[in-house]
Amino acid sequence: MDATFLPDTAATVARARQHAVGDLLHRTAARYPDKLAVVAGDLRVTYAEFDVAVNRTAHALAERGLATGDRLALLSHNCWQFAVLAFATAKLGVVLVPVNFMLGAEEIAYILGHSGARGIVAEDALAGTADQAMAAAGVDGGLRGWIPLAGAAPAPGWEDVDGWWRDGTATAPDVAVADDDPLRLMYTSGTESRPKGVLLSSRSLITQYVSCAIDGGMSADDVELHSLPMYHCAQLDCFFSVDVYLGATSIILPGPDAGTILATIARERVTKLFCPPTVWISLLRHPDFDTTDLSSLRKGYYGASPMPVEVLRELQRRLPDVQLWNFYGQTEMAPLATILRPHEQLERAGSAGRATLNVETRLVDDDGHPVPPGQVGEIVHRSPQATLGYYADEEKTAEAFRGGWFHSGDLGVMTEDGYLSVVDRKKDMIKTGGENVASREIEEAIYELDGVAEVAVFGISHPYWVEAVTAVVVPKPGATLTTEDVQAHTRDRLAGYKRPKYVVLSEALPKNPSGKILKRELRQQHADLARD
Repeated sequence: MDATFLPDTAATVARARQHAVGDLLHRTAARYPDKLAVVAGDLRVTYAEFDVAVNRTAHALAERGLATGDRLALLSHNCWQFAVLAFATAKLGVVLVPVNFMLGAEEIAYILGHSGARGIVAEDALAGTADQAMAAAGVDGGLRGWIPLAGAAPAPGWEDVDGWWRDGTATAPDVAVADDDPLRLMYTSGTESRPKGVLLSSRSLITQYVSCAIDGGMSADDVELHSLPMYHCAQLDCFFSVDVYLGATSIILPGPDAGTILATIARERVTKLFCPPTVWISLLRHPDFDTTDLSSLRKGYYGASPMPVEVLRELQRRLPDVQLWNFYGQTEMAPLATILRPHEQLERAGSAGRATLNVETRLVDDDGHPVPPGQVGEIVHRSPQATLGYYADEEKTAEAFRGGWFHSGDLGVMTEDGYLSVVDRKKDMIKTGGENVASREIEEAIYELDGVAEVAVFGISHPYWVEAVTAVVVPKPGATLTTEDVQAHTRDRLAGYKRPKYVVLSEALPKNPSGKILKRELRQQHADLARD
């Protein structure tokens, strides 16, 4: 059938067929206008009210000069305004750049400069850091939105964003957003000294939402608590945005405080909760766990790192009515790639499960050839969920997509029936407390300290952090270097979660004949540090 049209007709047809992230909220609001959409502190809004707040904010952003393809940075803890901005930017086709609030000014400055952000929205407590970052990045002017989480009045040069969503035009902006227009630029530590900007399109995100909803057993009846950072794609795109798509109710907390999570589950009759293993462990260990009414909870999710088998057994014993899912993936997959389902948890403990609905996963050798079941290979994926590429970095994009597959950098083993176990990282990524930390970034920071000859950074197993950042440092001959010197040096240069939990001084590092540092041997040598 001939589907060739004149440009005006083609554009009209495309507009009628549009199904972008910004459309999801509007369509949910049409289905469930009076349903409770978001609870954040004292604020409780319906889907109709949420949609109007997003429309008003989108118009406010447009009036301040933002348009399709522009980048807007967002530096904030979880809050109502974060939720509004996530969908307001999507309605405009503006690329949202969520920024890790634990980063220092220099780290944020790199993201602002690399992304070419035309403005930043920051919570009041972080606005000073944002000012320093913009100055370091050479950003002069541009939009500066102030989120008054602590109730502080905007500093000079900043504008209160609450005026954006409370007043103005309530109808949706008429903006065409194509399936593969980028909507998110997520900065991941990856395995490099500098973070990479992962571009995610509307199609990447929506396809991933479908995978999450279908294989993750999600529905409009869910009442979900969101406490992990929404700057991370796991909380934002595996859970919050899927809830909006389906019409579920979202309870937003500023952070994962165990006592607050437990009290909120009881008060709001929460049915669904995502936490990395470290937070599940903190809930189990909290003195209020056994006295809090958790009877409403039905669905539990974990990811970011494997769940210790003993903790898994304890969860199933103490929360017998809660079904558990393990989500594995990476930011570049928007981020879900494989799922281990509830009935498989104990039978296949430690497994990352099988490829989710819209993903094809296999293992390959260094030449890109498939490896047979039971052998170690690199985990690669094909899916419309995959990133459009790394922003302003064609070389890294080409390397990641060589052979027509996205190369994760993780190593795994797969069974005959497709169950994946992640056994190592091809490049030295440390997953600590649910965050990704690049060992090379820490090594390069430590190398800046006078008296350091060599350094190796790696993760060791830890009962709380799952992996603890550990540095083994070789001093230069004659140097008077202490572990305290190294710790003080990293405090000035790195976010708290990146700093080594353990620093060891050594005379030498183990190496193979070609001079490569043997980090696996170091992990074995220093495995007992976390047990002392």
